Amino acid sequence: MNKRTDPHHIDRAAADALALHAAANKAERAAIGVGLPHESATLHVSGEATYVDDIGELRGTLHAALGLSRHAHARIVSINLDLVLAAPGVIAVFTADDIPGENNCGPVLHDDPILAKDEVLYLGQPMFVVIAETHDLARRAAALAKSEEVIRYEPREAILTPRDAKAKQQFVLPPLHLKRGDPDTKIASAVHRLQGEFEVGGQEQFYLEGQIAYAIPKELDGLLVYSSTQHPSEMQHLVAHMLDWPTHNVICECRRMGGGFGGKESQSGIFACIASLAAHLLHRPVKLRADRDDDFMITGKRHDAVYTYEAGFDNDGRLQGARVEIALRAGYSADLSGAVATRAVCHFDNAYYLQDVDITALCCRTNTQSNTAFRGFGGPQGALVMEIMMDEIAHRLKRDPVDIRRVNYYGITERNVTPYGQTVEDNIIAPLTDELLASSAYVQRRNAIAAFNKASPVLKRGIAFTPVKFGISFNVPFLNQAGALVHVYKDGSALVNHGGTEMGQGLNTKVAQVVANALGVPLSRVRVTATDTSKIANTSATAASTGSDLNGKAAEAAALTIRGRLAELAAKQLGGRAEDVSFHDGVVESNGGQMPFDQLVGAAYLARVQLWSDGFYATPKVNWDAKTLTGQPFYYFAYGAAISEVVVDTLTGEWRLLRADILHDAGQSINPALDIGQVEGGFVQGMGWLTTEELWWNRDGRLMTHAPSTYKIPSVSDIPAAMNIALYDNQNVEPTVFLSKAVGEPPLLLGFSVLLAIRAAVASVAPDSTDAPVLRAPATPESILNALDAQAAKAFAPMAADVAQPVSVN
Repeated sequence: MNKRTDPHHIDRAAADALALHAAANKAERAAIGVGLPHESATLHVSGEATYVDDIGELRGTLHAALGLSRHAHARIVSINLDLVLAAPGVIAVFTADDIPGENNCGPVLHDDPILAKDEVLYLGQPMFVVIAETHDLARRAAALAKSEEVIRYEPREAILTPRDAKAKQQFVLPPLHLKRGDPDTKIASAVHRLQGEFEVGGQEQFYLEGQIAYAIPKELDGLLVYSSTQHPSEMQHLVAHMLDWPTHNVICECRRMGGGFGGKESQSGIFACIASLAAHLLHRPVKLRADRDDDFMITGKRHDAVYTYEAGFDNDGRLQGARVEIALRAGYSADLSGAVATRAVCHFDNAYYLQDVDITALCCRTNTQSNTAFRGFGGPQGALVMEIMMDEIAHRLKRDPVDIRRVNYYGITERNVTPYGQTVEDNIIAPLTDELLASSAYVQRRNAIAAFNKASPVLKRGIAFTPVKFGISFNVPFLNQAGALVHVYKDGSALVNHGGTEMGQGLNTKVAQVVANALGVPLSRVRVTATDTSKIANTSATAASTGSDLNGKAAEAAALTIRGRLAELAAKQLGGRAEDVSFHDGVVESNGGQMPFDQLVGAAYLARVQLWSDGFYATPKVNWDAKTLTGQPFYYFAYGAAISEVVVDTLTGEWRLLRADILHDAGQSINPALDIGQVEGGFVQGMGWLTTEELWWNRDGRLMTHAPSTYKIPSVSDIPAAMNIALYDNQNVEPTVFLSKAVGEPPLLLGFSVLLAIRAAVASVAPDSTDAPVLRAPATPESILNALDAQAAKAFAPMAADVAQPVSVN
C-alpha cells in the first residue's frame, strides 16, 4: 500500500494542505457566534444582487398592470373594456370571468377575490388586468378605467373606521375574549382606578422592493413563478388553486426580497396569481410589477387600533385588575387578522403579571385595504396599551415610571403564569433592566432633564424606559415546522437549500453559519441557494421571527446526518470511535490522526457514502386551544429594554431623538453583527410607526398617504447621534440553534420608549398634573401640539381658578 492510499498516513501534501487551510481560514475558524458579514453584502452595495425585476426577461415577455376600483364600496353596474383593449401595445385584458379555478387568494378564509366581480369592497381593489408589450403601456391602458365609459358603479355605504365598524357590529371574524380571575371585583375594590381610550394608527410596510411576480409557462401545463414573497409554498398553492391544477404543476422561487416586514406573507398572492393567470392564458412569460402608488393602494398595512381600557391598582402601582378592548381595523377581508388579534391578546401583558384580567379583541370589517402581517404581528398593538397604562399609573401616583414597571414584572417562582396559561420559565427582565439602567445612567439623566425643563420655557426634554417580553413561535402550531437539504460535493464544498426566505435579515447567512459549524468547515465553503418549492415542499412563511429557529435547526439536522456518516468513515481510516471524531477548521481528527475535510469527503465518495441529506424540524412544546385562548403558544420568550431621550419644541410640535440606549436578549447570538442590525432596524421602525408614519383616508375611502411624498418613514437624519445598542449576555434555556433567540420582531416594541419620552416632555408643561397627556399615535407635530395645548390648559387652570375667586374687601 503506498502513502496516497494508506488511510493512516498523512503525507507531505496533506500536511501542506492543512497549513493552507489554517492560514486562509484563520478569520473564519469560528463559523458561528461571531459577527460575520451578510452573505450578500457586497452584492447589495455593488448593485449585483439579483431581485425578481433583475432576472433577465425571456424573449416574448409581456407586462401586466391592474385596473383599480375608484369607489370604496359599490356594485359594478357594467364593465366595457373595449377602450382599454384598443390602447396602444395592449395584447389582452382579463377579468374574474377568465379565472378557470377559484377566484380567491385569501390565506385563511375564502373571502378575498383575486379580481373583483359584481362588487368592489375598497377603493383601489383590482378589477381587471391589462397585458401589454411594455410596463408603461400596460399602466397607461389600465388608467383608462377612470372613464365612466369603461366602468359604471352604483355606490353603496362604506364603513371606513374601526369605530364605525364596531358601532355597526361589522366584523370579519367573531370577537376574541380571554378572561382570568375576577377583574370586575378587583377593579371596583382597588384603591386607585383609571380608565380611558387610546388610538394608534396603522403602518405601511414600505419595503424597498415593491410587489412583483414573473410567471413563465413550462411544458405540460407547468409554471415557474418568480415571486417576491415571504411564503413561496402559499404562492404555489394559490396559483395552482386558481388555475384548478395539482400543486406540482407550479414551482415558486425566491432568491431574495428587498424587504418584506410581513407585507409579502399573504399579500404577494394577488400579484403571483394574476401574473400566472396571464402567462397561462397567453402561453407567454408575464411580469407584474406594481408601481409604488398602486402597491400602497392595493396592499394591507399594520392594523390600526382603538382601545378602551380600565384598571385598578394599589398605592405601590401594582395592578389589581385590568380590562381592555382592542378594536382592530381588519379591512374588507379576514386575511391574517385572526392570528394578528390572537397575538395581540397574548401580548397585552407584555412583561407584567396580570392575575385578574379581561381582554377582548375585535377584527372590524371596513371598506379599506385588507390589513395583514407586519413585524410583530399584533404583538405591538397588544403591548402598547399596557405601556400606556403603566405610564398613566406613574403619573397618577407621581412616581418614576420605572418603579411602576418593576413592581408589576413577572416573578421567577411565583406570579409567573400568563393570562393564557403559559408559565414564564426564562424570565430575565429584572436583571436586564438593572443592567440597562446602570449603563445608561438613567437616574442621573432623569434628574438633569427635570432641571433642564424648569429652566427652559420652549424646549422640553423627556426620557422614558420600556421593557419587552415577546413570545416566539407561530401561534398556529402546525406552522412551526421546516425542512432543509444539504449537499456536500466531492471537493468538500456544501450547498444548502431551506424553506425560509431571505429579505435582508441575514437568514441565509445564519443558516450557512450553522451548517459550516456542524461540518467544521469555513463559512466560505458553504453556499445557500434560492428558496424553491421543488426542493423543499410545504414550507411555512418566513415570519413570526421563526426563520432562523426553524430553518437553522432543519439545516443543522441535515448537516449532522452527513457528519455522522463521515465520522464513521473517519473512525475506520484514522482509528477510534465515530462519536469521538472531531470536525473543526476544515480538519477531521480522530485517535491522534487527522486529515483535511475535503480529503475525507473524497474518500467517502469512493466508498459510496451518501453525501447529501434532508433535515426536518418541528418546534416542541407548542400547543394552543383557539376556542379557549389557552395553552403554550410560544416556545420561549425574548426580552429587551430601551431608554429614549427626546427634545420637543413646544411652539411647533417638532421633536428629535437625542439618545437611545438598548439592551436586547438574543440568547447566545449566532451572528452578533446581524442581530445588532436587526435590533437597530426594529427599534427605528417601531419609532416610525408611533411618530411619523401616518396613514389617513379621505371621506371617499381614498388612501391619501400613498407615496413617499406623503408618507414619512424615518430617515438617516432621525437616527440619534448617541445610539448605544448591546446584546444581553444570555443563553436560551431551550435547545435552539447555538442556544440563540429570535431577534426579528421583538426589538420593534422597544420603539415604545420614544413615544413615551415625547409624552414625558409634553407632561413637563404641567408638572403638577396627575393626569398623563392625551397624545395619540403616531405623535406627529400636529398631535404633539394638540397634546401641548391640552396640557397647557391644565397648567393654567389653577391660575384661572385663583383669578376667578371673589376678592373680599375689609
